[in-house]
Amino acid sequence: MKLVSLFKASAIASALALVGCGGDINITPTVNDNSTYTDNSVNNSNNTTGGTSEDVTCASYESAAGTVEGTFDGLDCLYNDSFASKNISITSNITFEELPNGGVHKFDDALLIGEDGDTSAGFTIPAVGPTMTVKPGAVLAFSSGEAIIRIARGAKIQAVGTSTKPIVFTSANAFDRFDNEGNGPLYADWGGIIINGKGITDQCTDAERAGATCNVASEGITSYFGGNDNTDSSGNIKWAKIWYAGSGPRVGGEGDDLNSLTLNAVGSGSEFDYIHIHQGFDDGIEIFGGATTLKHIVVTDTQDDSFDFDAGWQGKAQFLFIKHGSVTLSDGSIAHMGNGGFESDGVKGASSAEVSPSNPTVANVTVITSDELSVRDGDPSTAYKFDDEFNSQIYNALIIKTSATQTHCISFSSDGEKQADKIAFHNSVMACDSEFADADGTFNSGKEPAALTGTTLTDWFDNSGANERIAASATVLAADGFSTNTASTDITISANDLSTLDSSFFDSAAYIGAVSDQDTSSNWYKWVEAAVAAADAD
Repeated sequence: MKLVSLFKASAIASALALVGCGGDINITPTVNDNSTYTDNSVNNSNNTTGGTSEDVTCASYESAAGTVEGTFDGLDCLYNDSFASKNISITSNITFEELPNGGVHKFDDALLIGEDGDTSAGFTIPAVGPTMTVKPGAVLAFSSGEAIIRIARGAKIQAVGTSTKPIVFTSANAFDRFDNEGNGPLYADWGGIIINGKGITDQCTDAERAGATCNVASEGITSYFGGNDNTDSSGNIKWAKIWYAGSGPRVGGEGDDLNSLTLNAVGSGSEFDYIHIHQGFDDGIEIFGGATTLKHIVVTDTQDDSFDFDAGWQGKAQFLFIKHGSVTLSDGSIAHMGNGGFESDGVKGASSAEVSPSNPTVANVTVITSDELSVRDGDPSTAYKFDDEFNSQIYNALIIKTSATQTHCISFSSDGEKQADKIAFHNSVMACDSEFADADGTFNSGKEPAALTGTTLTDWFDNSGANERIAASATVLAADGFSTNTASTDITISANDLSTLDSSFFDSAAYIGAVSDQDTSSNWYKWVEAAVAAADAD
């Protein structure tokens, strides 16, 4: 399938449109003796259009053979499989600077930061591993479905952009000079980001954690995660875009997938803030255990779930915006994107004294679903899917489905009903043409808590009047199509002031949903506005 390059017409994408240098360039990075200086400012691509006379040094790292550097071609920094691949673990610090004149860091293969291994087989996790630093404005582009960024246990990623200079992780096909076939960028063009932490996941036993033998194999491309420290830090990603990533299913079959961003047992010492994930193949963000936090996250047009929480995640999240849409392919056909807004799984392995089912606290959510079946697997666009003993408290959520002939907004599996009494919406609004998947509308799987047997799903959601369900035609969004219409007379409940929640993380927000129409000058409003414009252009 070929994607029409409408992406380049959007305001965000045009900021990434660079001057072409033509052709595919295969240049082996330089390996130097540590005492030798290499001038990487030489234009060795025979391309003078769009080049620069500035002294540009590509990223480098120290190895046993000396200093390994990328190669500057006059515009871009190029890194082939001699610099980074699935067979090379970079064990020293590495930094990616913003390149002048719209240059990008382009990778042919995987970028593995830190040494990975199984502690039950004699591997020792480094106490202080390497840090991958990405500076504001830097663009990293990947040209293979095997190309991932993997951060090992003990290593860190510090990719912290700014509102005016976000960091971009994207497909090399987003740039004409790398897009030899003219396909344009498309989901699954590259593998996405995997971060392996030392937090607690229910995929290990208490004994394994105590004996430092917790080693869970990650999905997609095998590496190991898990430990006993939910305060661990694997670094931070802020003010960043992750576009056209993911793949699957892989060698492990269905479910063995690469997501746009996978957080494996990442602890609360890491923060993920102001991120836009767009057009991923599998999930936008999938979390396996740990206690990391999410804030100011936009997920648009990813094929499977926008957020997938699993394996005992004990984190917090606020300001999550989700929109399901479609992309137009070059043959004129439409690929519908979006399965679950949230796939909410409580247990992946087994609960224990040290790790209970996933139990995040989440506030200020907007989920705009469609009435389509995802190109990923033919499953319907939904807002919430509850499974495997999930627990959660959800505040100020706005759930939207304007029409429904083959879809619905909320579904429970029978295992999802097991602890449904520990899932509660607060001060939330559902404006859905079809509210629940369950045909008879009651908890009666035989796995539900006794207190819920025979309770209607509508009563469960209403939570004694804390929430409300209104017509799908109700006016809930402002004219911009994404922010909450705070003047709506159809919404008759007030937002929760969140004063009972952790004030060190949760911001007071006097509105229901992720974004307020009274907040148009804020960084968050502008971030969502730009993300929705970019998604609409596809």
